[in-house]
Amino acid sequence: MKKAFLYSLLLMYACAVCAQRADYNIVPLPNRVAVDTTQVFVLQSGMTIAYDTYDDEAARTAQMLQGWIEEQTGVKLELKPGDGRAAVKMQLFPMRGNPSAVSENYSIVVDKSGIVLRASAPVGLFRAAQTLRKSIGSRAKSQESRVELPYVNIDDEPRFSYRGVLLDCARHFFSVDMIKQFLDVMALHGCNQFHWHLTDDQGWRFEVKALSDLAKKGSVREKTAIGPGNMRIYDNIPYGGYYTQEECRELVRYAAERYINIVPEIDMPGHMLSAMHVFPELGCTGGPYPVAPHWGVMRDVLCGGNPKTLDFLKTVFGELCDVFPSEYIHIGGDECPKERWQKCAKCQAKIKELGLTSDPKNTGEGRGTQDGRSAENKLQTWLNHEIEQFLAQRGRSLIGWDEILSGGLTGNAIVMSWRGVKGGIEAARQQHRVIMSPNVYAYIDHPQLKDYSKQPRTTDSYQVSCSKIYSFEPVLPDSLTAEQRNYILGVQANLWTEHVAYPEHVFYQLLPRLGAMCEVQWCSPEQKDFDDFKKRLPRLEKLYDLMGVQWCRQVE
Repeated sequence: MKKAFLYSLLLMYACAVCAQRADYNIVPLPNRVAVDTTQVFVLQSGMTIAYDTYDDEAARTAQMLQGWIEEQTGVKLELKPGDGRAAVKMQLFPMRGNPSAVSENYSIVVDKSGIVLRASAPVGLFRAAQTLRKSIGSRAKSQESRVELPYVNIDDEPRFSYRGVLLDCARHFFSVDMIKQFLDVMALHGCNQFHWHLTDDQGWRFEVKALSDLAKKGSVREKTAIGPGNMRIYDNIPYGGYYTQEECRELVRYAAERYINIVPEIDMPGHMLSAMHVFPELGCTGGPYPVAPHWGVMRDVLCGGNPKTLDFLKTVFGELCDVFPSEYIHIGGDECPKERWQKCAKCQAKIKELGLTSDPKNTGEGRGTQDGRSAENKLQTWLNHEIEQFLAQRGRSLIGWDEILSGGLTGNAIVMSWRGVKGGIEAARQQHRVIMSPNVYAYIDHPQLKDYSKQPRTTDSYQVSCSKIYSFEPVLPDSLTAEQRNYILGVQANLWTEHVAYPEHVFYQLLPRLGAMCEVQWCSPEQKDFDDFKKRLPRLEKLYDLMGVQWCRQVE
């Protein structure tokens, strides 16, 4: 009995002094990892982090890394610029690698002298710091405040330059603080493009100073559909909210510090009831147009033949460009029924003025389908072209959903392929840049578990599980030539919020599926192994808990 008691005390003491041990099997998995598990470097309080004194961005990343290490391990490191004997050194210098992703290249070396993070640009140092952060993990309460890091050589770079996530803030509005947390989660996964869906039939969320009533009135709907599917059951509670330009600039700054670009979307010419509610003259019938309280595709869209439409759009996109420095500006272009245009005198007059005719192969009503170049679809292409030229004068590139193929692509348009991959393949064959975002792989508003009763209610539709996302290959070598494959910029996950009204639900839908998506975005196909991914996931999930976000505890 006495021996057992002494043994128990010794075991408790051993656990108390047990150091936290790093593990480089993280998400996303780095390209090249060479580990020597027989030797370790011990990181403990009182040591220092050094960085190049001339670079403010490196200093900022060093401060972030200092905070992450203390939060996750209890180890308190001091910042000491230029310290050649520091335990953690952050160094900037040119590196070899994939020219298309060279700015994000980085390496990590751990040996007897400490930890060295190297990159050719500050963004690479940030990626390296995130990798180190995930490698050290999060300690158990019984562990001492020190970390054992096995010796390692890591060389890494992303596969795709565009690694996006969409958040729909039009259907439901989320606070600036919540979006910052969303950006932090994106940064943890190596994502670099935040596609911000700001306007839709159900609400206008972007302040346009020249049109002061647009956000004030267009952001508010009188009620919201709360029934499952398309049932018309409403809560009869007014709902609203919009972002001031100052708040948008604050988020642009916050995202940039995490090397994330914000891609704003103003969806046009469909999905515009919130604007037409304020300016009914922009519609073909003159209204009235209530801000939509329910979901779906609405028949009323901006009038393609009204010159006021183009003036309105240029005012909106002009202020959008003033606020968002993004190279990419998203114009939507999806789900724009042409029923009103077919019967509208102004639209038909504009079609005649432009000399537009329907192709012989398709003279249907032109609901934005991929197979029809009706005169009305071509009118939408003309409108897209006018906005594309307007954006190009400001050094911006237009992105649109794959419906923009229907009337013929404008000169430099980027296609975001959501109705499967067919639109992306066609655009790449036409030598247009493509972002793959097919609904069956990338729409994370859909259920992630087979059993609907084990998850919050969302769209009553097909399952988009972690394994489904993980299986996606965006380049499709059997469908594209080697040259055409170069037009695939990257991949994006989309979180629509018709049925996602609260931050907790947002993160539940996002995680851990973003872990699966980020390996599609970051890793080469030969690296991917779903069973191995599931083994690496728990370390990442501990950081979700530390960040205070909800996540789905089941992976299918």
